Amino acid sequence: MTTTLAPPVHIGKAAVGALGVLAVATGALESVVTPTLPLLQRELDMSPAEGALLSIVLLITGALVTPVAGKLGDRYGGKRILIRLMAVVSAGGLVSALAPNLPVLLLGQVLQGAMVGALPLSFILVRRHLPAGESKVAIGVVSGLFVGGGMAGTLSAGPVAEELSRHWMFALPTIAVVGATLLVNRLMPHDPPGRPDDAGIDWPGLVLLSGTLVTLMLALALAPDIGSQPLAFGALIVVLAAFVTGWTAVERRAASPMVDLRMLARPAMWKSCVLTFVICVGTSVAVYLVPQLFAVSGDGYGFGAGATEIGFFLLPGAVAASLAGPISGIGARRFGSRAVVTAGIFLMAAALTTLAAVHTEVWHLVIGKAMISLANGLCVTAMVTSTATSVGQGDTGIATSLVLVTRVIGYAVGAQVGGALLTAGTPSGSDVPAESAFVAGFIIAGAVTALSLLLARTMSQGVKE
Repeated sequence: MTTTLAPPVHIGKAAVGALGVLAVATGALESVVTPTLPLLQRELDMSPAEGALLSIVLLITGALVTPVAGKLGDRYGGKRILIRLMAVVSAGGLVSALAPNLPVLLLGQVLQGAMVGALPLSFILVRRHLPAGESKVAIGVVSGLFVGGGMAGTLSAGPVAEELSRHWMFALPTIAVVGATLLVNRLMPHDPPGRPDDAGIDWPGLVLLSGTLVTLMLALALAPDIGSQPLAFGALIVVLAAFVTGWTAVERRAASPMVDLRMLARPAMWKSCVLTFVICVGTSVAVYLVPQLFAVSGDGYGFGAGATEIGFFLLPGAVAASLAGPISGIGARRFGSRAVVTAGIFLMAAALTTLAAVHTEVWHLVIGKAMISLANGLCVTAMVTSTATSVGQGDTGIATSLVLVTRVIGYAVGAQVGGALLTAGTPSGSDVPAESAFVAGFIIAGAVTALSLLLARTMSQGVKE
């Protein structure tokens, strides 16, 4: 006997605003380690290898949790899973804030990594409680605020750690996460489960997907040292291929797969994932190179900027990134997702190519980084909204999770490419890369981004609401 579910309650601006506040808080908590990694290494007596592990552990956990959270949100209701996920994140922030040593801090970061799953769960909620046109705008707003929160965390983490302590740089955004979670719990109505759960959880698929993502992240982290550790890198590639093969076989046979491969094979789905990956690779190369170029000593090129100066130089990019989400949502609603993605790709390719030729003044890099941040936000948000509205409501979480996981992987690949270029471009006996390494990085990123236009042209224009 089938139970008829009541129609979802239409939410107002206050509920969407609560999701936005949560996005800002989680984005800030996610970003505090990167700008303060040298400080953490000194205070906790970490080796460079341990510092590298700390810098990627949240990324690995996020890549694991995001598709799982999206799947469970589709099945059991977005709000129900979101509140529970934020309880885990809050516990992780508390552990990180109180951590006396590296192992405890790593545990806190593992728990904090669950925060990445908040985005697809937020998308489920706005999709189920708002009309199609309004949901596109709301998804754009939430995405933009998450990016803006990340930049706010990047800018504030250093001053907070230096003026107060490293403990407070975790504690303050954690307090904000707790407050925002309580606000969402109060203002956001419950959404009904999207589908019956008689088939249960696809545990074999979940384990194999986790193994695939963990192995991929470890391979990316080891890639710059492939020359010194070729056997270890080769072994990771073999393990990765085995995980992918096993996961594909299991998902094809599962009654209720964690990831429906038939959905992934849809043109709208795989094109969004490929485009997101390529665009985020280009973006991440620039995100890595620009601060490095600011920090170069200034003898011949560079500006010798300190951490506080770099934070201020990146502030326009933070503003552009936070504005990109709502602009993209409105643009997708009015002109269609393909138009927004195409415009973003043109803007990013032009900015990267210009930076390769012109980077002799601070304002060159400030404007170029802002344009890249704006373009990336336009593209990724448009693809997330296009994906969210191209599948059934019951698949919103897992579909957007796949795009977001692809975004994480793209950023990881781009950062490793940027690091490898600077390492290869550093003369023997020096710790300053040649200027040509930066130029090569910007050119490669611009060329990769421009190539994505070939795929963007084949995107479905989408329904204009």
